[in-house]
Amino acid sequence: MTSDFTYLEGRPVHHYRGREILKAHPEVKDLIQKNPWTALCVLLLVVTQWAMAAFAQGLVWYWVVLLAYFFGAFLNHALYVLNHECTHNMVFEKPHTNNLVGIFCDFALVLPSAMGFRKYHLMHHKFLGQYLRDPDIVRHEEARLVGNSSLKKALWLFFFSISQALRPMQITETAFWDRWIAANIAAVIAVDAIILLLLGPQALAYLLLSTLFALGLHPVGGRWIQEHYLTQEGQETYSYYGLLNKTCFNMGYHNEHHDFATVPWNNLPKLKRLASEFYDKLTSYQSWTAVLLRYIFDSNMSPYSRIVRPAVAIEE
Repeated sequence: MTSDFTYLEGRPVHHYRGREILKAHPEVKDLIQKNPWTALCVLLLVVTQWAMAAFAQGLVWYWVVLLAYFFGAFLNHALYVLNHECTHNMVFEKPHTNNLVGIFCDFALVLPSAMGFRKYHLMHHKFLGQYLRDPDIVRHEEARLVGNSSLKKALWLFFFSISQALRPMQITETAFWDRWIAANIAAVIAVDAIILLLLGPQALAYLLLSTLFALGLHPVGGRWIQEHYLTQEGQETYSYYGLLNKTCFNMGYHNEHHDFATVPWNNLPKLKRLASEFYDKLTSYQSWTAVLLRYIFDSNMSPYSRIVRPAVAIEE
């Protein structure tokens, strides 16, 4: 049974591999560009979800649940991915324009998450694997609570959105509140109220369930485990190359993303092909569902199945 994190010294491999790839393939620099078409994708996804929410208002409640699980979750997961693109300023040149597109993503996600995600996800890249600095690393208390129990791991995955929302509270070196987060919260509350008044409570429930499923016990939720949970000794980050990348703008290309965080979603497969000698030798996945099932039923896996690094080793 896993009872603690795996501790390693030194910087994450992404710090070195990115440089090696650039040295071997300087043309990778051509893949670093903005993709304003992402904003159109955001618009289409949000409008589609609003239309489906209006449709859901007239359904029996259990059909609302099924519609959210088998359709809405894929769209809201895709919106979280495009929010991620905005976080890295890969849509437009100016950060504030990317912020506005990210907030618009939240108009179908119900929860005001874009600006909080931006702040803490950038810390994840900067402090990858550092306990109490990388918001993607759970606290010891949470890891021990979940443990190796299959039932507890399944419940933890189902309510993963709550864990993600509370985890930034452990970060003390940056303040949570700023004007962008306040604006994000105010805008999303206003849109939620309009949806409730104009479309009805089931419409809002459909959107909320779509978000809950997208972040939890669902095939696309497998990426939360795929990205950094250890299945190969010493390998900190993993990529997914299965079919569901078509539904989520290539979010599975996670090693590639950490090596080059400013390569937009449309160029990640090109990066993988260009530097195949670096990526083909790494452990990767073809099924998010298989990743989820392994995590739940493998007694050797738990929230402790992560690499943790001392902060001083990364700051040197």
